[in-house]
Amino acid sequence: MNITRRTFTAALSLTAVAAALGVSPWRLIGEANAQTAAEIAQAGELGDMALGAKDAPVTIIEYASMTCPHCAAFTKDVFPQIKTAYIDTGKVRFIFREFPLDQVALAASALARCVAKDDAQKYFAIVDILFKQQNDLASDALGTINRVGKQAGFSEQMIKDCVQGDPKIQKGILDVREHAYKTLKVNSTPFFFVNGTPVRGETSFDAFEKMIKPLLKS
Repeated sequence: MNITRRTFTAALSLTAVAAALGVSPWRLIGEANAQTAAEIAQAGELGDMALGAKDAPVTIIEYASMTCPHCAAFTKDVFPQIKTAYIDTGKVRFIFREFPLDQVALAASALARCVAKDDAQKYFAIVDILFKQQNDLASDALGTINRVGKQAGFSEQMIKDCVQGDPKIQKGILDVREHAYKTLKVNSTPFFFVNGTPVRGETSFDAFEKMIKPLLKS
């Protein structure tokens, strides 16, 4: 069965999905609540996708949208340097959390979750592919998601079941977004927490090093 543009569009309506699942994807932040370590660490029902040692002295959490150009630039230009210097050496644990800014980002995030299941390495690989094809997502979301899904071994029916028919995946992603938006004051992407300290926007490798090195000495 092919995914038609009509069913795809209907499935990707954040408002409709959120209403059906009982969450509010676009709720504006009111009076900010105090952020605690426990609130920042809260992973959500789907669990965190993470790379690096669990006992690493530094934890970086990124909230990103698959349709955010600055997120794509960070993944392309900065993340590989952090991975080589700090994640692969056991100094940093890196957690990626979905923060979809639109329907296409929600669909792309859902696909990555479905393809990877609990395999973080596969998840980060799919995320990297989707970011590299961000322009294609913008011009032909349906075709791009189908193509990436098929390259990962999914049939069109499996892609449809993931994007349109798996409320657990969609609700899990939107719940994480809701918690970040409402409780952690995340209102833009990319948005990072470095050992609990919030960092907004695209950041250079040098800027991250200046944050990471003092934490390694403490």
